[in-house]
Amino acid sequence: MLFAAMVMAFAITPTPCSGKGTALYVDATERRLWLCQSGAPVESMPVALGRGGLDKRWEGDGKVPLGAYPLAAPRASKAFHLFIPVGYPTPSQRREGLSGGAIGVHGPSRVHSGPLSTGMDWTLGCIAVGTDAEIERVARWLEQSRARRIIIEDRKALATAQ
Repeated sequence: MLFAAMVMAFAITPTPCSGKGTALYVDATERRLWLCQSGAPVESMPVALGRGGLDKRWEGDGKVPLGAYPLAAPRASKAFHLFIPVGYPTPSQRREGLSGGAIGVHGPSRVHSGPLSTGMDWTLGCIAVGTDAEIERVARWLEQSRARRIIIEDRKALATAQ
């Protein structure tokens, strides 16, 4: 009986991808990037975030923006192997005075490579995976799934607000 209750509890516990559709999802609280296909997790990996924290407001603050943004096609990068541009700020955010640019999801810095590259937040406002192989998998999945958006949330702040 206890086993059946545990199975039921696990079965109804929402995954990080629940309600996200097909998108990249960044759980900033857990420092994880999820590939979400039709609301189901395909893969996840640890990430490093901006050294300034979360909730980007202006260029140079070193923060990662929160919210949902369009993604552009991955492109080669000398500094990070691959770079996937994030459409921050949106036109409405720009009208509100938010600024910044060159925000993206990328591979490790040529300086901070390997699994240790996700052990601390070091980016200037981007989301960095730990290895070239990981950013290649993300780019390949984006192409295959046709996902065109990223959702970045701070679950800790969301839980506090509710």
